[in-house]
Amino acid sequence: MAPMSKSRPYHHGDLRATLLAAAEQTLRERGVGSLSLRELAREVGVSHAAPGRHFKDKQALLNALALAGYDRLGQALEAADDPALPLEPRLTALARAYLGFAIDNAELLELMYARKHEPDASEQMAAAVERTVGSLARVIVDAQKRGEIIAGDPEELNLVAGATLHGVAAFIAGGMVAPEAALAGVDTVVHHLLHGLKPR
Repeated sequence: MAPMSKSRPYHHGDLRATLLAAAEQTLRERGVGSLSLRELAREVGVSHAAPGRHFKDKQALLNALALAGYDRLGQALEAADDPALPLEPRLTALARAYLGFAIDNAELLELMYARKHEPDASEQMAAAVERTVGSLARVIVDAQKRGEIIAGDPEELNLVAGATLHGVAAFIAGGMVAPEAALAGVDTVVHHLLHGLKPR
């Protein structure tokens, strides 16, 4: 990415967005270890102290990247969800949206789940998780009310569903499953998740 002109005027909020975009590009290309506020400042053409107005340190930058990722994941899941559908096609659409996000944002998803976040961001992070992964629990509650799945703690059932989807995402990120094959097999994964592997 070519450095931006040092004379470029930054309007309120513009520098923060520019830094986040550059940080995500670095994350995708070189990994989290390559992220540095000083390097980002150089890359976008501002003084090395300028990022400090928006991120007090690298951890604050990582928190902001993770929260931005949760926002995008939440939007993808919300766009895919149709409460009027029966459970299996509804969950299949959500699973496809989740895996689509995972394929397009593997490094960001890892950051969202695998990094420790500072205490100052814990409430924001919990709310972000609730808007995304927690939305599956609400789907499960709806299905329980309609008698489509077994009774039980929705959070425990959500853990099974979430672990299944994230496991497939991890296989994709690790090169064990091709993205196209994973997306093509979403229907089967959801079917087995809902109906189990035991012969009937």
